[in-house]
Amino acid sequence: MRYFFLLLSAFLLVSCSKDEPKQLKIAVNSWIGYTPVFYAYEKGYLKELNIKLIPTVSLGESADIFSVAKVDMLTATQHEVNSLKKNFPSLEPIILIDRSDGGDMILSNRSIQTLKKSKKIYVYLEIDSINKEMIQHFTKYYHLNSKNMIYINKDQSQIQDIQYSDKKDIIVVTYTPYDTKLKSIGFKEISSTKNIKSILVVDAICTTLELVQNDKEKFNKFKLLIDKSIKEIDNDPKLSYNLTKKYLNNITFEEYTDSMKSIKWINQPSDALLLELEKIHYLEKNLI
Repeated sequence: MRYFFLLLSAFLLVSCSKDEPKQLKIAVNSWIGYTPVFYAYEKGYLKELNIKLIPTVSLGESADIFSVAKVDMLTATQHEVNSLKKNFPSLEPIILIDRSDGGDMILSNRSIQTLKKSKKIYVYLEIDSINKEMIQHFTKYYHLNSKNMIYINKDQSQIQDIQYSDKKDIIVVTYTPYDTKLKSIGFKEISSTKNIKSILVVDAICTTLELVQNDKEKFNKFKLLIDKSIKEIDNDPKLSYNLTKKYLNNITFEEYTDSMKSIKWINQPSDALLLELEKIHYLEKNLI
């Protein structure tokens, strides 16, 4: 009997020492272009790969928690990738999702002509995100004087609390779905990635190349599930809305469908787009 228990103990010890598949975590902020990730999570597709979704309120928050190793992956634009690469040289976009086609925008309580004459403009934005590049391209495109701008750094959830005012000139750099509330209180859209063609805003799932190499099969399946989710979103907007609206500030179905018009899926990129991506150092060889 004693010999039996020794064998049993040894068996249990060996069994428990086997490595369990590591759960991977991905940080994803509220943005209409990240709907495929939210959808895949809600449908249970990511559970199949042992991937856990960590919702965030901003691109900056996603970058911050990735930088302290609380997540293994994040959804991001090229701005966040380039910032993080200073400390994570092998961080790369691995799965392309969408490009902004009006989804990143400039709101204001003034017309562009009035802003050109203004001596003081209060600019609300996420300073360490693609918002910064948006305001730079906007300023250059419309020949505004950046020296007259006072930058106020807030994440998008904080920007939601801005009060409309006629007493000062205000610019808000934001993106859908965060624009919905701001427009409802009086701010008007005066520009976006739809008309500022000098800026390419690309969204992708990003992680280190080492992590991809450690489990290439899992990441290949992840890519296929994103492709599958995009097809299902396009085929059944109502279902995808019901599954993902809680991640998108509970916008209405009409707002959801309108927001979808402000992005273009690039999960199957054209050769022309791949050439454009090279200009921002997104290399085809690193993409799944």
